[in-house]
Amino acid sequence: MAETVRVLVEEEEVDKRIRDLGEQISKDYEGKEVHLICVLKGGVFFMCELAKRITVPVSMDFMSVSSYGDGTASSGVVKIAKDLDETLEGKDVLIVEDIIDSGRTLSYLIEILKKRGPKSLRLCTLLDKPERRVKDVKVDYVGFNIPDEFVVGYGLDYAQKYRNLPYIGVVEGVE
Repeated sequence: MAETVRVLVEEEEVDKRIRDLGEQISKDYEGKEVHLICVLKGGVFFMCELAKRITVPVSMDFMSVSSYGDGTASSGVVKIAKDLDETLEGKDVLIVEDIIDSGRTLSYLIEILKKRGPKSLRLCTLLDKPERRVKDVKVDYVGFNIPDEFVVGYGLDYAQKYRNLPYIGVVEGVE
């Protein structure tokens, strides 16, 4: 069976929710600068849209951390492919992620980043699959809680395809 994509969250809903998250983050960081850390590759679409909607000063850095490969299930092995360019010492840091499911990757990443001396460290995700959680991760800002389906779009991919979809979709016809 050929794979198809069914819309789960419409583009307009995604845009509105990111705007709401930007407003909340702006309130929470009022009078401060927030240092966004994007978890590549999937998080870049979300972080760019979110940053445009945050009204306090923003700085950014990028990190590539993965526990997937080309499959649809976490391998359980976390690796850092690209580390940060800047120090986190004394900064108010917000990790921006596309999706959290098992929590393995973020749990590992948070422990690493805490050791780098940020003033504060919070987590923002566009999508959360809490029923898949195997590691306890405190998520401060959640765009959408979603069911346990394999999703694509808005930066999320299936074997590097579908990242550019402007909505969140479910890939069907994939094992």
